[in-house]
Amino acid sequence: MAETFACSFEATEQSARSCILAVMEGLRDIDLPADRAGDVQIALTEAVNNVVEHAYADTSNGEIRIQCDLSSDLLKIRIIDTGPPLPKGELPAGQPADISGPLETLPEGGFGWYLIRQLTCKLHYERQAGSNLLSLFFEMPSKPVS
Repeated sequence: MAETFACSFEATEQSARSCILAVMEGLRDIDLPADRAGDVQIALTEAVNNVVEHAYADTSNGEIRIQCDLSSDLLKIRIIDTGPPLPKGELPAGQPADISGPLETLPEGGFGWYLIRQLTCKLHYERQAGSNLLSLFFEMPSKPVS
């Protein structure tokens, strides 16, 4: 049986940090396997920070909602915001950054979508009724039968 919970918060860096910690606590409470928690937290943090930094860059107020559904083999996290749609209505490709040059020439950002794609088993984005809906999917390891 799937376990679910949701939360919403103001789209600020401080509120995002607090909500991500609350989401991770909630996921642990509904039996998120410890060996998946780190990957989930990294991907969730990257995705939420993108919403705060880009979807609400031109406004001082906005809300982000997070919905989590954990079943025995899959975790689905949906992030919902009312910022502008993604360019071309598509998720960024998330190519690995070229890190072959000198340290001082490396980009400050651009690693997030690559990380998100590496840590999830599936991503889905859609624009619906003025909202962005981003779903992150994580495979859950099978629990050994005792």
